[in-house]
Amino acid sequence: MEIVNSAEPQSPTFRPRHLSPSSASTFRQCPRRWRLRYIDNLPDPKGEPAVLGTFVHQVLEDLLSLKAGERSIDTAREIARKLWDETLNDEDFVGLCLSETETKSFMWKAWRLIEKYFSLENPSEVEVVRAEQKLSAEIGGVPFYGIVDLTERVASGLRVVDYKTGKAPGSKYLEDKLSQVWLYAAALAEEDFEVSEVRLMYLTSGSIDRPLDSVAVAGAVDVHRRTWDDLCQAIDSEKFPYRTGPLCNWCPYLDHCPEGSAEAERRYGPRR
Repeated sequence: MEIVNSAEPQSPTFRPRHLSPSSASTFRQCPRRWRLRYIDNLPDPKGEPAVLGTFVHQVLEDLLSLKAGERSIDTAREIARKLWDETLNDEDFVGLCLSETETKSFMWKAWRLIEKYFSLENPSEVEVVRAEQKLSAEIGGVPFYGIVDLTERVASGLRVVDYKTGKAPGSKYLEDKLSQVWLYAAALAEEDFEVSEVRLMYLTSGSIDRPLDSVAVAGAVDVHRRTWDDLCQAIDSEKFPYRTGPLCNWCPYLDHCPEGSAEAERRYGPRR
């Protein structure tokens, strides 16, 4: 992976109100992309996986908002049908420009993930404490913001759950994925919610569970703090280096990044 300093002058004059896990991840992957998204405010349209994930998350949120005895797969199907009508007119979905065949495929992908959820757990047994909880707290001296999919009561105490509609990571990348729920645990502790377990529920394959690990939490908080420090330094110096790599091909800002465009073409051939 090549790391080069951008020579393009910028004039940002602010500090972000907060740093979310997704924003921090974007900065670590490519500071230039972060600048284009959060300082230059260029559009960052959602791709199909993100729109699919939003739909599935909403179905599960609505399902778990019901009384335990009402959380059946038939009820989930009715929720999905109602949300589907709204989704068809949602600007993010419309922006995908899917054909009729592709739209049907999208719908079935979403429903298969929802069916998979029912094979992973019985939602009528979930004791919901909070769902889609917005967190705003200071952790490690950094203003943090995040949205927790689910906090549930379990035998050991409280479990933080993050639903994932993508492919589960290999062992090499697992700790990076877990850092998000460790940060949620740290932020919840600031609101007097003592988390005892965390779970990444990959609807494509299964759940990854971990008991609370104070060392892992501290490590995730430290990485988040160092990312914040690097971000503030980039803002002050007005230097946001680009980082080229295999993900350049899927960056929405290729037209604004000649180095990324060249990298994508080198790896995958001329753009269409």
